[in-house]
Amino acid sequence: MFSSLFPSRQLTIYMAKAFFVRTLAFLFILTLVLQVLDLLGETGHVLAYPGNGGAEIWKYIFLRFPQLVARFLPFSVLLGTLATFFTLNQNSEVISMKAAGLSAHQILAPTVLASLLIAIVSFGFNERVVTRATAEMARWEAAGFGPIPAQHAGQDDVWVKDGDNIIHVDSAAGRGSATVLTGITVNLRERGVLKGILHATRANPVGNGWQLSDARRFDVATGTQSMLGTITAAAGVPPDQFTLANANAERMPIDVLGRAIVDLRAAGRPTDALEAGWWHKISGPLSALLMPLLGSVAAFGLARSGKLFIRAVIGMALGFAYFVADNAALAMGGIGVYPPLLAAWGPFLLFLMIGEAVLVRTEE
Repeated sequence: MFSSLFPSRQLTIYMAKAFFVRTLAFLFILTLVLQVLDLLGETGHVLAYPGNGGAEIWKYIFLRFPQLVARFLPFSVLLGTLATFFTLNQNSEVISMKAAGLSAHQILAPTVLASLLIAIVSFGFNERVVTRATAEMARWEAAGFGPIPAQHAGQDDVWVKDGDNIIHVDSAAGRGSATVLTGITVNLRERGVLKGILHATRANPVGNGWQLSDARRFDVATGTQSMLGTITAAAGVPPDQFTLANANAERMPIDVLGRAIVDLRAAGRPTDALEAGWWHKISGPLSALLMPLLGSVAAFGLARSGKLFIRAVIGMALGFAYFVADNAALAMGGIGVYPPLLAAWGPFLLFLMIGEAVLVRTEE
């Protein structure tokens, strides 16, 4: 079975190692250059907060670096594929393998296997590291690169509209009837005109509304404030309006995102963008599997024909076309133009067929 899918064990290890080393080299160079460029633009913002210094700069690097790795790993796989096949073709190693009776798919098999391992590692890295770094960076940026508020299992800085009224909550934790809101501000409006401001330290769902503790109201017309104690307000506003208001696919692991989608769907709220993001958490890392297929155009054809460089450019163009199509489809899925499944998997399947067609055509 192994011999029918792959070349010899030695050749498989040789090609996979060459591909893997080149991919890591391109990834290191890309992330290093882009990290430096990003620092040039963001260092001023980080240091603008009083007291920030070198430690905060290193913190920014540690939070941004995983995002850069996740974003440019597929590009690195593409460049590693092109560099590997370009070298093999230029040294007539591909011709030797074909003369030994290997098919085009057998020649590509070692790089596909290495790409699969990269995709698996990439998925785990995204779920365990990138989502946490992205969420932490978002909270740090929201704090103006100052001290980050204590993290809790909930949402911070939530805005909800209740008819003409606008509700702001410092933090929301829990789910369903166990939801707890802290730091509540209700802007009481009539036909867009602010009439009063209602403050409360804590709120819990009760019946069809919310029980506000230590409530006080400021009347705009008279400029007076009155203490109300414990009152009921915001009738008809469900708890999920607060606890699921800031669901973000990039900041949530796939299991947490799945639960958020189920809760949002049960509440009758749109979930197309989040569903597309959920599926893309799988199709995104698997895009590494496409790169050997799209870059294989550089592997076949005689090097002495003088068109090897053109073939490498064509392979690079196919890879970048996939990334453009993938981002466009994901954006279309986010606004509901494409179904979530099509938005996440459409470009992958399309370029899988294109790559296979190009492989069969260029092998001749």
